[in-house]
Order: sequence, then structure tokens, then C-alpha cells
Amino acid sequence: MSGAELTDAQAREARPRLLLVATPIGDPADLSKRGLEALTAADAIACEDTRETRKLLSAHGVTDKRLIACHDHNEAQSAAGIVKLILEGASVALVSDAGAPGVSDPGYRVVRACLDAGVEVSAVPGPSAVITALTISGLPTDRFVFLGFPPRKSGKRKKFLEPYAGLPATLILFESPQRLGETVADALDVLGDRNAALAMELTKTFERVYREPLSALKERLAEAPRGEAVLLIEGSQETRERTNKYAEFSKAPPRD
Repeated sequence: MSGAELTDAQAREARPRLLLVATPIGDPADLSKRGLEALTAADAIACEDTRETRKLLSAHGVTDKRLIACHDHNEAQSAAGIVKLILEGASVALVSDAGAPGVSDPGYRVVRACLDAGVEVSAVPGPSAVITALTISGLPTDRFVFLGFPPRKSGKRKKFLEPYAGLPATLILFESPQRLGETVADALDVLGDRNAALAMELTKTFERVYREPLSALKERLAEAPRGEAVLLIEGSQETRERTNKYAEFSKAPPRD
């Protein structure tokens, strides 16, 4: 699309810079109006999986975009190319397969390379599996820690969880369906039988959320489920009650 064909809103998005654009975590209709304008206006789109991004663009009638693969295995090399493009006057949008780029997805190295080169970096906010799961979990939302994907091996996974055992904050993890049962079992061993929530297939047709103690989740996951999962675990209530007299409220008091 040439500059003459851009709307005023698209032209504002098209200046040379890196623009991180959040994309739907399930339902394609969740792409924001501004997000679509930014993707339409960009000279190139850096994406985790070109096939997934092409599907999203096609669903919104965008079929003529230059796509640049930027994934875990080539991010450093891709970042250098993206910086070069922007310094030459191009606008580049960065997306992951779902949600906010850089959150347990490629993006950090690209952002860092752009900042080091003096390139403007901005974002179009939008869908996030982390925040979506937290807000519907029924667990405290005033303090939370996102831990990403835990280690694959049980021993390392337990050591990974141990430093967070006394934290008075909701813990949020991503996990594959195949390892979900093992991760819940390890969390039960390390953290005790805390309240938890398991959000599956968020915003999709078969979305479901199980809100129950870790022990009940462990039984439920005797067979591996299908779909993408977000696991949330209640923070240490003992620490919370000792340090915050307003712990029964969902919003913590202002900090000094």
C-alpha cells in the first residue's frame, strides 16, 4: 500500500519505527482497530510464524504484506535486519503468534537492538493471555508474578518454584498440555495445596476455566487435556496476612 492510499490514521502509524502489535490469543475478532491500522500501514511485519500471521491478516482482508520470520532460532540475526530496515526509513510491526510480543515469545532482542541503535519503539496494546486469565481466575489480582514456561524436568521445575513459595502474589505460568499434570503435581509438593485456576483455550470456542485446589487439579489432569493452558496459583496467604492487613480486599493499599 502506497503512502497516497493510507488513511490519516494509518499514515500516523507508518513513520519509521518498531511498533509492537498485540494480536488475538484465540478469536481473530479481538484484533483492535488500531492494531489492524498499524499492520496495514507497516512496510513489513516481523512475525514468529509467517503462516499464523498470514492467516490473521487474511481474516482481516490484508493480503499484500512483506513478512519477516523472527522466531527463537533466528531472532538475533532478524533483529539486525529489522534495525537496518527502519534506519533506511521503513516502518516495521512486530507480532507473535498470539498476545503481546516479547511475553514468553520472541521480541526482547529486537526491541533491545532497536533501542541500542536509537530507533523509536512503541506498542499497540491488546490481548494478553496472562491478564485475561488473571482477571477471570478468582484469585487475588493486586499482586502477581508471571513466570513464563517452567523447566521441563521435575527436579529443575521444583527448584524453579521454590523461591516463590513465600511470595504473597498470584503465580502465573504457561505450560504445555503434555506436562501440565506433572507441573501441577510439582507445584503441590513445593507450594502446598493452594487455591488455583487453570484456564484453557482462552477466547476460543471451547474455553474453560477450572477453579479448584492444586490437589483437585492434579486428579483432573490424570489425563493430559487438549489446548493451550495458563496455570494460576494463589500466593502465600501466610506472608500476605502478615504483611498486609488489607489482604482480604482484591486491591492492595497504596505503598509508601
